[in-house]
Amino acid sequence: MKILHTSDWHIGRSLYGRKRTAEFESFFDWLIETVRSEGIDVLLVAGDIFDTSTPSNQAQAMYYRFLCRVAATCCRHVVITAGNHDSPSLLNAPQGILRALNVHVVGFMTELPTDEIVLLRDVQGQPQLIVCAVPYLRDRDIRRAEAGETIEDKDRKLVEGIRDHYRLVGEAAVDLASTQSTAAEKIPIVAMGHLFTSGGQTMQGDGVRELYVGNLGQVRADLFPDCFDYLALGHLHAAQRVMGSELRRYSGAPLPMSFGEAKQKKIVLLLTVDGHGGGIRVEEKPVPCFQRLATVAGDWESLRSRIVDLHGEAVPIWLEVLYQGDELVADLQDRVRELTADTSLEVLRIKDLRLAAMALRVGDQEETLDDLEVSDVFGRCLLAHQVPPVQQVDLITLFQETMAALYDEERDDAIAGDGDRKSS
Repeated sequence: MKILHTSDWHIGRSLYGRKRTAEFESFFDWLIETVRSEGIDVLLVAGDIFDTSTPSNQAQAMYYRFLCRVAATCCRHVVITAGNHDSPSLLNAPQGILRALNVHVVGFMTELPTDEIVLLRDVQGQPQLIVCAVPYLRDRDIRRAEAGETIEDKDRKLVEGIRDHYRLVGEAAVDLASTQSTAAEKIPIVAMGHLFTSGGQTMQGDGVRELYVGNLGQVRADLFPDCFDYLALGHLHAAQRVMGSELRRYSGAPLPMSFGEAKQKKIVLLLTVDGHGGGIRVEEKPVPCFQRLATVAGDWESLRSRIVDLHGEAVPIWLEVLYQGDELVADLQDRVRELTADTSLEVLRIKDLRLAAMALRVGDQEETLDDLEVSDVFGRCLLAHQVPPVQQVDLITLFQETMAALYDEERDDAIAGDGDRKSS
């Protein structure tokens, strides 16, 4: 039996305003071809199917189109669990219809652990695999809030709730296996999850790092029951082993979700299960790059040199430009646009880290609006939006004229009000 483990598709995600529909379509084409060429029997998708809980019609159409296509291949079963980005009710809504295609969806944590267990059968109708399809476990589902709790108390109860839930699901899976297995062959148990295990690697801009402070919300690898022959995880975008285990794995996101992920090796995981109790063999299957991303960083001369080097690239490249020089380059955006015009480079982001650092230093002074004049606030806005000094002069003049006009209107209204009161 062959199983394909993937996760974190984030269908519908854009990158600095650039839609990535073509990338998602190319990935699904490749995935269908991989299912066929590898003879995949079971596809596991461990959460974050969509990038948002309110995916567009186009994103949903892409998802359902893929499920229809995979149902027409050799793949006999698809098991999908919700992630923290997904709407559980949206994923669950077509459960009955999708079951007719042998697509099993679990969006919510269920009251009965047995409702998260899927027994998969082979072409002869014999039990072949037990999947513990555990979705993203939300705080409100597994922890009862109490007055006076500290953050540490909440975190401890959250982790205990996750541990207890996996224990109950694992026990139910073992009970089911005992009734289905034969003396000659044990039915393997595979568990799914969408969570952050201790020691997991994150990347800046992956949307995961920002969810956790220190070790809060992280689950130790030893909290999972030993009855699981394989643990198929999602949530972290970098493919990785849990505490070095070959059989506790994050498949990672198949597409880079940010420029910071561009150099990551993107994969899906191919599991081969020995039908005679010989264990599980895991193979990494590289996902092709469907849209090249590149970041150039440095002072202006370094940026210019690196961008010129990229001129010769035949494939389209989406570019992130990070200026790190000490000198003020007022026309940075104009220079970059001119340097990349009529090339295969499309600039998605330009950031002057020098100005960003200045803005952060300004923000560290613990000021409030009460401490600032209106003109000071406007000046901060110009700085935050990296407006060139030449343009700032005209904008400040226009701002002062506007404020003067508003002041005159308020003064005239006040005078008119006094006149009305005197006449009455």
